[in-house]
Amino acid sequence: MIVAVSAVLGQAEVATSRFPILSALILVPALGALIVATMSKRRPEWVKLTAVLFSVFVGAISVWMLASFKTGSSDFQMVSKHEWIHTWGISWHLGVDGISLFLVVLTGVLFPLAIIGADPHHDEKPYLAWLLLLEAGVMGSFLSLDLFLFFVFFEIVLVPMYFLIGGWGYDKRIYAATKFFLYTMIGSAFMLVGIIATVFLARGAVGHVTFDLVELATKSNFAASTGRWLFFAFAIAFAVKVPMFPLHTWLPDAHTQAPTAGSVVLAGVMLKLGTYGFLRFGIYLFPQAARNSRAIFLTLAVIGILYGAIAATMQKDLKRLVAYSSIAHLGFIVLGIFALTSQSITGGVLQMINHGVSTGALFLLVGMIYERRHTREISALKGLQKVAPVFAAVFTIVMLSSIGVPGLNGFVGEFLVLIGSFLTARWWTVVAASGVILAALYLLWAYQRVFHGEPDEDNKSFAELHWKEGMVLLPFIAAIVFAGVYPKPMLDRIQPSVKALISHVSDKTGYVDPQPASKTGEAQP
Repeated sequence: MIVAVSAVLGQAEVATSRFPILSALILVPALGALIVATMSKRRPEWVKLTAVLFSVFVGAISVWMLASFKTGSSDFQMVSKHEWIHTWGISWHLGVDGISLFLVVLTGVLFPLAIIGADPHHDEKPYLAWLLLLEAGVMGSFLSLDLFLFFVFFEIVLVPMYFLIGGWGYDKRIYAATKFFLYTMIGSAFMLVGIIATVFLARGAVGHVTFDLVELATKSNFAASTGRWLFFAFAIAFAVKVPMFPLHTWLPDAHTQAPTAGSVVLAGVMLKLGTYGFLRFGIYLFPQAARNSRAIFLTLAVIGILYGAIAATMQKDLKRLVAYSSIAHLGFIVLGIFALTSQSITGGVLQMINHGVSTGALFLLVGMIYERRHTREISALKGLQKVAPVFAAVFTIVMLSSIGVPGLNGFVGEFLVLIGSFLTARWWTVVAASGVILAALYLLWAYQRVFHGEPDEDNKSFAELHWKEGMVLLPFIAAIVFAGVYPKPMLDRIQPSVKALISHVSDKTGYVDPQPASKTGEAQP
């Protein structure tokens, strides 16, 4: 649906000198958080309206940015660069390309839907302020082209999510919030050391101290051993954020205990900070180290796919099942990234968006089930399809999207990942393909137990989907169907930047991207 809006608006160009779109995407929600935090509690309806208006405005700016994006270009667009700390070469440097474009738009659209679609049970004012600050942090992480600036935003997102889980979560919320914060903070400590080391070790090649990502990536040339240690310093932080096996244990607890909006945002965009980080900062800065260590990450990705799927099958809590499914889906994205082909990385970027849409919708639906029945136990839910057929139909579409059924968005990304990865990581891909079957197993089995059969006395009063919930879920359904039937507008914007990244890896390492098979069936060099 987002891409359809872009197609209608066309390729209108907006001069960044007249309106700093990217800076606005960060500063507007930050300003909204400040205003909401200082408003009076005596008029809670005005607090909610203010938060919704700010989040909708950010969403509108993100769609405007999408309409202004030049298709076919691999360059960073709408760049905003202002000197911040001259002595250290730190700047307010923002830019967007095909890899980050739809992640920014997803963030802009997802937050207002999460705010409107799920209400907190108490203290709405600080809850909404934290959500808006979280949006500013996520936007800054996806748009930053300065290593110091990226680290600042990468850390900012931890604070709002910690308080959202700890303040508005469920029974074990303090434990889950603390575990989330400690895991991600420790991972970030490694990245901070890596950033400082990278900047000062690259000073000789660059000619001066700078935190500028593009300058460091194009001018630096680290020794093999040095690049390897620097890459792993970044990779640990990103692996925790994804999260990859075996650093994943914080995720099921965080998802299960977080409020519904927190789970939607966490699955929809926050986890993508890890996979995006691997592409933007890991492979781009250290192509040789990334290429040399790809077997490790391919293996961990495949383990995550299988482990996440098997663990999801065994869950008794519906929300925890969806949480483990995220580990499996993100394993496919990591597989596509480290297969290092244009098809697999394109599929990985597309799957980041698709997972955000599908799993975000699943968490909203599970939250709606909990609000009606005050339980997420699969054994306590039965026969909901008979009493709420429209609700069941929406759940079915989202579930099939998550499985990866052709015609829906989940299929396109997984298909590109698998065919692209098969060219350079054949046996990893063969094993990973079984994860598609397991996804069908755990999701269909869960659906059967929750929605089929005769409802008991407790489930006979389960309320049908009402108009407000339907309006919130409608954009998800539209995006699922549109991206599944016609993904070309998205691919046209993603592929040039992916090919530029592969070209950068080739220039630095001599790597050659294998092309798709020709009509004769022979691989092209």
